[in-house]
Amino acid sequence: MNNNVRTVIAAVLSMIILILWQHYFSKSTPTNNSESQINKEKAIDEFKFDNTENLENKILDKPQGGKVEFSNNMISGSINLVGARIDDLILLEYKQTEKENSKNVVLLSPAGTKEVYYTEFGWLSSDRNIELPNNKSIWNADKKNLNPNEKVTLSWKNNSDVQFFISITLDENYMFTIEQKVIGVNNDFLKPYAAISRGIYGNGKSEMLIHEGGIGVFDNKLKEVTFEDLDQKKLNFSDSDNGWFGFSDKYWLTAIIPENSSISAKFLGYKTNEGNRYQADAIINSNNPDGNFNRLHFFAGAKKLKLLDDYEKKYNIKLFDRAVDFGVLYFITKPIFIALNFFHSLVGNFGVAIILLTIFIKILLFPLAYKGFKGMNKLKELQPEMTKLKEQCGGDSVKFQKSIIELYKKEKVNPMSGCLPILLQMPIFFALYKVLYVTLEMRHAKFYLWIKDLSATDPTNIFTLFSLIPWDPPSFLHVGILPIIMALTLYFQQMLNPQPTDPTQAKVMKFLPLIFLFMFASFPSGLVLYWSCSNILSITQQVLIKRITK
Repeated sequence: MNNNVRTVIAAVLSMIILILWQHYFSKSTPTNNSESQINKEKAIDEFKFDNTENLENKILDKPQGGKVEFSNNMISGSINLVGARIDDLILLEYKQTEKENSKNVVLLSPAGTKEVYYTEFGWLSSDRNIELPNNKSIWNADKKNLNPNEKVTLSWKNNSDVQFFISITLDENYMFTIEQKVIGVNNDFLKPYAAISRGIYGNGKSEMLIHEGGIGVFDNKLKEVTFEDLDQKKLNFSDSDNGWFGFSDKYWLTAIIPENSSISAKFLGYKTNEGNRYQADAIINSNNPDGNFNRLHFFAGAKKLKLLDDYEKKYNIKLFDRAVDFGVLYFITKPIFIALNFFHSLVGNFGVAIILLTIFIKILLFPLAYKGFKGMNKLKELQPEMTKLKEQCGGDSVKFQKSIIELYKKEKVNPMSGCLPILLQMPIFFALYKVLYVTLEMRHAKFYLWIKDLSATDPTNIFTLFSLIPWDPPSFLHVGILPIIMALTLYFQQMLNPQPTDPTQAKVMKFLPLIFLFMFASFPSGLVLYWSCSNILSITQQVLIKRITK
């Protein structure tokens, strides 16, 4: 078995592994679940969270308090005056599914609900004689409705007449500004804290292709912690200035961003009867000259890249755009997304934008493609002579390989020249896959006809005769129209290329369109559209270059 055959077999096996991987491991995102107590463990030596509360008592003996309603064009929800929690938030721009009658996405939910998810702000003390507000404390508010760019102030007084204040402002998008202040006590005994607590329904497994779980930037370095990591251990981080932390889902983000402060943060997870529970919290060491005053920001919303970039500049939030999981090819993926978004701004349809992006990339790579296609056409012209050499060498493969190398040198042909455009396209291909898979803008993005979501697989299926047969085949037999078009374009492109001289290799190559058909059937429709258009443009280029070089 020569090296060419081994290479082809390895490629085929790799594709099969990719298909199985896509089928068995690339599943849907986990959802949030249930309420249990907020696990307040020791964060630094002299300050400690209260961990004595019982969940059952908390639910049955829940204090009655009001709410402060808030809304803008992006979100609506409320601040719970019991515990001073932001625990109710709905995303007004986004539906749970692509159906028109679908409900809006619920990001935050209060204690006692199925998908608990909230944030709270408070104080810790090294002096246990100081009575502090807790998650049962009922706060007063100076207004019942919070409009954009207005402020609501929550207040609570302990038995020693120490006053605690939490002021909250909401902008036009997803950012809250939180100010904490204490009057009537020596601030040396107090430290403000902020925490995000959430539940996960089921086993809390993360996806392999995207990070979901704890996220933060500490000392200018991005840290990502999976839910599985938190099931095993507690993780501590610290930041000297302007770090941030929170939880990242595929499209949504909650993040606490202290202002002009150093933090001691931790992520932890634990199990309850209702499901897994996770928390991110931090002790905040404010550098504000007024020791009784602390300011931070709380982001709760959709991961719009431009908005994250704007917040990064406005509040000096380091690496905030990295909340969008562009992966290791970040330096390629983000520019591709920016280009795709630009084309979308021109045509108003992401499917058409993908086609324009494909054309742009083809034009950019045309000089290399021209050189590669010239080499392939030259190889095709040498095909008869290569066949003749094979007959002359008989079964002596070593002699045949030497003869072929001499022929290449004589005719000044580089057999690898046709591979360069493909090699350059692969990083672009994987980067576009990431863009389609992780960016919010591609979520439920429509094309035309049957393609209603470019981030999802083609909904049609040849094995049901495109819904004419009432049958639900296994997922690996789900092959839509767009993947079939892609496989046909690959087949015609293959016909234009020189055929391998090795019979075994030639037979394996004939099966590649079929292998790619089943592999691409599980990919997002937008990616299949890109590859189909790329193949069509390659075929056009090959025909034109062949005519030019005659």
